[in-house]
Amino acid sequence: MTPTEPLAVGVAAQSAVRPPLPVKLVIAGGFGVGKTTTVGSISEIEPLTTEAAITEVAAGVDDLSHTPRKTTTTVAMDFGCITIDPTLKLYLFGTPGQDRFGFMWDDIVEGAVGALVIVDTRRLDDCYAAVDYFEHRQIPFAVAVNAFDGKVEHALEEVRWALDVAEHVPVVVFDARERGSVRDALLVVLELALARTEG
Repeated sequence: MTPTEPLAVGVAAQSAVRPPLPVKLVIAGGFGVGKTTTVGSISEIEPLTTEAAITEVAAGVDDLSHTPRKTTTTVAMDFGCITIDPTLKLYLFGTPGQDRFGFMWDDIVEGAVGALVIVDTRRLDDCYAAVDYFEHRQIPFAVAVNAFDGKVEHALEEVRWALDVAEHVPVVVFDARERGSVRDALLVVLELALARTEG
């Protein structure tokens, strides 16, 4: 064995146990579209949530007509993570959906390589702010239409037209309750982010 062989073995061993690359993604959208559910469905750790009970005052401000069983809301953020493979780990940060918590978005989004904007087609206007936010900051994002009750009210091209998003922005259907469906939607965002770095 030459003097350089132990060094080569040591370097190879370090490479083999190198921790996965951390990548930050943001889960955004309006009130009650499924952000917390999305993070909880895929996270390999118990997700951190900042849920608070919806009070009578909040119920008077937030539209609960499409989410009558919703009793809590995110007041700061959701957090979870998922290891994609030995080289890559996604850290997921969910934003609060109400406008009054919008001041927190800049801090939550800092360092993110991309975002998944979740949409409820029954109330598209709730996600305009999120779409505008990522467009203006030139952060890659995909639009994910949450299939509430297993159905979507409008065709994806109609959603694209209504949101006025560019052709390069993916618009997909997913189910926030299903791990595989969430994974596929996140991979779309990840591919966008990788394309941006390679470009």
